[in-house]
Amino acid sequence: MLYAITDSQLLPDDRLAEAVAAALRGGCRRIQYRDKSLSADVRLQQAQTLLALCLEHDAELIINDDPQLAARLGAHGVHLGQGDMPPGQARRLLGPKAIIGITCHDSLDLAHAAAEDGASYIAFGRFFPSSTKPEAPAAPLELLATARQALSLPIVAIGGITLDNAQTVIANGADWLAVSHSLFSAPDIEARARAFNAKLSDFQPHKD
Repeated sequence: MLYAITDSQLLPDDRLAEAVAAALRGGCRRIQYRDKSLSADVRLQQAQTLLALCLEHDAELIINDDPQLAARLGAHGVHLGQGDMPPGQARRLLGPKAIIGITCHDSLDLAHAAAEDGASYIAFGRFFPSSTKPEAPAAPLELLATARQALSLPIVAIGGITLDNAQTVIANGADWLAVSHSLFSAPDIEARARAFNAKLSDFQPHKD
């Protein structure tokens, strides 16, 4: 499944809503709103717009690194890094139905800890060179297969994923492909989302 992550460098305020709408029209069913540079009021306004779009397309909106914003907005969930609020605390804030994702980089130990603390999904990566997070530690594709055997949670792969390597990542064990630059830098975002989904349609061996 395709999981789109917004990027304020690629999508300034005047492009954000239309770009996300295009991804949704192309079949993306999970959007992560990620922006750490704008004021709280502007972020709330942007997130409200994206939530309305997601609801219109039967999709989920995940807020990056800000459980309080997710709670205030009534978003579907939050994505947390290792230095953010622990998943158990986020669960108590957002409720039992919230989607809580945790970045675990290249560590199965971190993934086990997140699962035990109430995470809904685990994110590993980067798997390929990434223009969004070039400094992120590299993770081997073999980690996905190992995690598939060790974890019962859905697995998200992130980092440098493109049309050329998408099928390989899914075949190695990922449930969701998190993409940012390779989707939102496309001249036709809707067509790029459709192309990703077409690539993935033959690889659905894992349950969400």
